[in-house]
Amino acid sequence: MIDNAVRVVIHGRVQGVWYRGWTVQQANDLGLAGWVRNRRDGTVEAFFAGEEDTIEEMVRRCGDGPPAARVDKVDRYPALANTLKEFGSSLFQQRPTV
Repeated sequence: MIDNAVRVVIHGRVQGVWYRGWTVQQANDLGLAGWVRNRRDGTVEAFFAGEEDTIEEMVRRCGDGPPAARVDKVDRYPALANTLKEFGSSLFQQRPTV
């Protein structure tokens, strides 16, 4: 059962640099559920659900990003794990831009 979840918004040069694809790969490697998407304001938003220590590792990785990215900051917001049900999947996936 998924008990922990967090939503993050990543600022910097994070669009057009494979940030979403990298996030999907990293989250799947860590066994996290959730999603990632671009936002029209130039940020990337992600929702991670899973074990607390694994989420913490993913948030840390988001601060680095893929090689072509430049992350200026990562804003973190609490999220309820049951929010994942809204998206209909326990897998980690890329979502359309909002």
